[in-house]
Amino acid sequence: MFDLRQVIGLGVAGNFAKHLEQAGELEDFKEVQTETPDAPKGIFPFYLPGSETFLGIYPYSDERLNLPPYEANAQVEPEIAVLFDIVYDDKHQVVDLHAKAFTVFNDCTIRKEGAKKISEKKSWGSASKGIARRWVRIDRFAPGGVMDRYRLCSFLKRDGVVHSYGVDAPLVGYSYFHERLKRWLIGKINTQKDFGPLEDIAAHLKSCDYPSSALISIGATAYTAYGESHYLQSGDEVYVVAYDAETARGTIEEGEGKIVLRQKVF
Repeated sequence: MFDLRQVIGLGVAGNFAKHLEQAGELEDFKEVQTETPDAPKGIFPFYLPGSETFLGIYPYSDERLNLPPYEANAQVEPEIAVLFDIVYDDKHQVVDLHAKAFTVFNDCTIRKEGAKKISEKKSWGSASKGIARRWVRIDRFAPGGVMDRYRLCSFLKRDGVVHSYGVDAPLVGYSYFHERLKRWLIGKINTQKDFGPLEDIAAHLKSCDYPSSALISIGATAYTAYGESHYLQSGDEVYVVAYDAETARGTIEEGEGKIVLRQKVF
C-alpha cells in the first residue's frame, strides 16, 4: 500500500466509450470542446489533501463503501488508478508525470440532479471511494508495458447472486492511454479552467501546496445492462477486478495475476 494522504486525487471524465451516455452525464459536457471526438472531457478532483472543503476528507477504503447519509442513486464506477510522480518547472507548471504503479479503483458516483461540478457527485465522506491494497509496478507507460496485458471488469453481489456490473474490457481499450493520455493530462492540468462541470486544476495544485504525487483514475468502463439499471443498496458487495489476461480470468476470486477490490456497502 502507498500512503495516499498527501497525494492529490484526480479523475478523468469520458475516457471510455459509452460511459457518460449510460451514466446520464453527457448533457453536462455539451459546452465542453475537446481536441478530438474520442478525447476525454476533462479532469475533476475527488481528494484535495489539506482542503477545508468536503474534498479534504480522506475518501478511500479497501473493504467498505459508505453510501451518502441522504437518499441518492449511487453507482460503481470501475476504473484503473495510476500513481504518478509530478515534475514541476520553476513556475510550478507540470512538465512531466512519471507513472509508478496501478491498481483498481471504485470511483463511486451519485447521480445528483443540479450538481454544478463533477466533484459534487464524487465524494461525500470517508469510505466513499474504493481502492485495492495490491498494486502492480509499471515498467513503462507505453505500448508493450505490463498494463497492456490487463483487463478490467466489475461485479455486484446482491442477495447471494453475483451480477456482472461493468463490461470486461482491455486497458488498451481506453480512448486515451499511455503517452497520449500523459500528454493530455499534463496539458489539462496546466490549462483547464473553471468552466461548466470542470474546475481549475492548477489552482487546486497550488492550494494543496504543489503535491509531489497524484493518484489519477483514468476513466470508468461502460456498464452492462444490469449495471446501468441497478443502483447500490446497503448489504451489496462490490468487486472491481483487474487481471492479467495471459495468466488469470475475470472472476471475483483472489489469485495470481489479479487485483481484486471487494467492498461491503453500508
